[in-house]
Amino acid sequence: MTPEPLFRFLHITSVVLWVGGMFFAYVCLRPIAAELLDPPHRLRLWQRVFARFFVWVWGAVILIPVSGLAMLTRVGFDTAPLNWHLMLMIGLAMIAIYLYVFFGPYAELKRAVAAEEWKAGGEALGLIRKAVGINLALGIVTIAVATLGRWLA
Repeated sequence: MTPEPLFRFLHITSVVLWVGGMFFAYVCLRPIAAELLDPPHRLRLWQRVFARFFVWVWGAVILIPVSGLAMLTRVGFDTAPLNWHLMLMIGLAMIAIYLYVFFGPYAELKRAVAAEEWKAGGEALGLIRKAVGINLALGIVTIAVATLGRWLA
């Protein structure tokens, strides 16, 4: 048995967890948290949500490129379909955005919540929201490229 089914499973599962988590946070949790919670409670909630979610995103950020590159190199870069190359490029952009969020605004959010600096925390959360919105859109585009790409080329 070749490892390709395992790579595909790890790849797709990681994408589902990452993109699905962003969808839930951005579309479902964010509007309710913004509507129902005052800034201190809202910022504490987000800091705790991200602390749990980002553990899973780190796994995805590792497994998606490793499994994707394993499948890509098995087929060969020159013979791989165009949509595979597009997935790789968009995926690298998504990882870069995640790294920016984790080491930038999320680190500031954690610091601000610990210091009870709600204005700074709100600004950090606003940056995270924008970056997650961009990454969510890129994730949906990547899924479209993955599933529809060979018929669009």
